[in-house]
Amino acid sequence: MINNASSTPRAHFHHPHYHPAYPPISLCPTLLLPRPPLYSLLRPRSHHFRHSLPVMTTPQAATEDSTQPSTRTVRVVVKGRVQGVFYRNWTVENAVQLGLKGWVRNKRDGSVEALFSGNPDAVQEMEQRCRRGPPDAMVTGLQVFPTSDDPGSGFESKRTE
Repeated sequence: MINNASSTPRAHFHHPHYHPAYPPISLCPTLLLPRPPLYSLLRPRSHHFRHSLPVMTTPQAATEDSTQPSTRTVRVVVKGRVQGVFYRNWTVENAVQLGLKGWVRNKRDGSVEALFSGNPDAVQEMEQRCRRGPPDAMVTGLQVFPTSDDPGSGFESKRTE
């Protein structure tokens, strides 16, 4: 039996991504293209790429938390590059995902203000998410203030104030 792959002449070329472990891909018998190494495909899209780990609690911590109030309401002010980077819509999506009530809006000074109300653990998780923000945001500061303001019945994006 003849091995056609080994009998086919191969052109030798120098390419920055060429490595013997990643043989070229042949689209047609006369055209050989280098196959980029896998690590180059797995690099983050931007230097702002971040990931988060879920908050985990032990059974002991869960019983200790039973003394917390059932609802926590805070007002947050987020500073940095947070307008024009999908921050408000990202906030609405995350707050709804966490089951929170409240609102988010842009401020004329370039910051974003939000009110979060709900389960204390969910509010705390939302605060942590706001510290990171969406991929194109660059958060430089986050202020959190307890409040007794009415959050409303759902979560919405408000007009700039």
